[in-house]
Amino acid sequence: MIVVLKPEISKKDEQAVLKEIKKLGYKPHVMRGVERTVIGCIGDERTHQTLEVLGSWSQVEKVMPIQKRFKLVSREAHKGNSTINVNGTVIGGKKIQIMAGPCSVEDEMQLMTTAHAVKKAGATILRGGAFKPRTSPYEFQGLGLKGLKLLAKARKETGLGVITELLSEQHAELVAEYSDILQIGARNAQNFQLLIAAAKTGKPVLLKRGLSMKIEEWLLAGEYVLSNNNPNLMFCERGIRTFETYTRNTLDLSTVPIIKKESHCPIVIDPSQGAGRSDLVTAMCKGAVAMGADALLIEVHPNPAEAWSDGAQQVTLEGFANLMEELKPFIAAAGRE
Repeated sequence: MIVVLKPEISKKDEQAVLKEIKKLGYKPHVMRGVERTVIGCIGDERTHQTLEVLGSWSQVEKVMPIQKRFKLVSREAHKGNSTINVNGTVIGGKKIQIMAGPCSVEDEMQLMTTAHAVKKAGATILRGGAFKPRTSPYEFQGLGLKGLKLLAKARKETGLGVITELLSEQHAELVAEYSDILQIGARNAQNFQLLIAAAKTGKPVLLKRGLSMKIEEWLLAGEYVLSNNNPNLMFCERGIRTFETYTRNTLDLSTVPIIKKESHCPIVIDPSQGAGRSDLVTAMCKGAVAMGADALLIEVHPNPAEAWSDGAQQVTLEGFANLMEELKPFIAAAGRE
């Protein structure tokens, strides 16, 4: 159930409500909006007293049941759109944020060249893989710690926030130390212990949709982040596996309005993984913006033909700059910045 507090109540009154929720056997999760504070309450009503008794409290505006299986990520739990602040970069607000950079961090020159170029073109967050999940054990697996240190150096030089993928529970604190957003990839989208470990770092989590994941399963996976006291969750559509072979994956842009309807969390689109072809990235970005996406995650490389991983889907530095210019009228038409 959710408990909606009245606006402008004191901290003492809020703490009294939280204390009572715990006393009744529920685990509270506080979600603060611009006008209201909502408390999501997780517990079994079959074995605990109903929370409806709190409806009579002077601090409480209303108590409502949540019908969805996904409780905390649902729009029922939080009517407004949640925003995530990454060192001053707000994801989920009016401005569409652009996360851009190489699929894999290869060396300092490659990363720094890309970082400075994408920032100049308008990107606000630098992406780059230090640990890489590869289908074959013989393919490049990433630079690991060295890659993380290079990302941190690029952040210091450019001021861009950093997003990179977390593959292992044992690396959670290490990756969190060097990055600003933890990415959970498609292969790990239902690795629930990894999701819990990521949530417990306190860093924002970008959760990609699994290759064959139903939307409800995706939303429920996100529930693992919010239910572990981390409110900074964003969903990322990166294409699903279908019978089609013309593209690497089938980018499902219908997830944008669906996530907007079902959840208060921001929605990000990855057109690079989604199409697997650099010549389709710009068109997919335009479609994502028109549909209402909050951010784009784009792979960019100085020389895609020589990339150590996924060169076919990475746009060149010049191509990225052109893409950013082409997006401007679509962003304006969508009423975004």
